[in-house]
Amino acid sequence: MSGSTSDPDLEAMARDELARAMTLSWRDLKGIVPWGDTFEGVSPAGRYVEVERSYIWASEPGGDILCEVTVYGGPSRYDHGARVSKVISRHA
Repeated sequence: MSGSTSDPDLEAMARDELARAMTLSWRDLKGIVPWGDTFEGVSPAGRYVEVERSYIWASEPGGDILCEVTVYGGPSRYDHGARVSKVISRHA
């Protein structure tokens, strides 16, 4: 898991959303990968942000699933958002 910004507010929200996203099992996700969504939220510090969550195959279809979460302050600030990821193992 790695962040692309040093903004602790965005990083905290990204880590929290990743923890929620990881509650789905490989078995639950295998039929919908690749999949993603974007929604608006409020950060721990009260800022309006966009949250992007995606599930993609980590390397090949049918293998591990990479879950990625990005939290940013709107489309023009995407590159300055916090990005975290974690792999959902097929064999877990």
